[in-house]
Amino acid sequence: MSETYTDSHLRDILTRTRRIAVVGVSMNPVRPSYYVARYLGLKKYEVVPVNPGHAGEVLFGQTVVARLSDIEGDVDMVDIFRRSEHVPPIVEEALAALPGLRTIWMQIGVEHAGAAEMARARGVDVVMNRCPKIEYQRLFGELRMGGFNTGVISSKL
Repeated sequence: MSETYTDSHLRDILTRTRRIAVVGVSMNPVRPSYYVARYLGLKKYEVVPVNPGHAGEVLFGQTVVARLSDIEGDVDMVDIFRRSEHVPPIVEEALAALPGLRTIWMQIGVEHAGAAEMARARGVDVVMNRCPKIEYQRLFGELRMGGFNTGVISSKL
């Protein structure tokens, strides 16, 4: 079910986005969800960590919330680090709880056509099976030749 996205579309999403809820973020620095969230924070996005197992803890200066409906204020993007079968209820909650939501972003290996259609029907952009860290690096000239298109994800910044 691989979808294609134009570079201009991805660049537009990454440029307009200011606040990102990262669902399934890990407190473990070697996990992709941790270093992607850290990277996005370093790029001046406000990252809201979402993980019920760590609610109340602090990650990157932000208090971890249990669910999307616990977030105060608007969120531009929800970045999902959960298995594909867990996506529909996350998207349903995002659409119900986040009126300013503009993008649902599913990480590499995460795809759900039904959830994508539900979001798109509400006017929300959807990106599946991509990583915003990798796309940011690629589109804004940060990928070094050694890390370009190798398929390797590294926790090193």
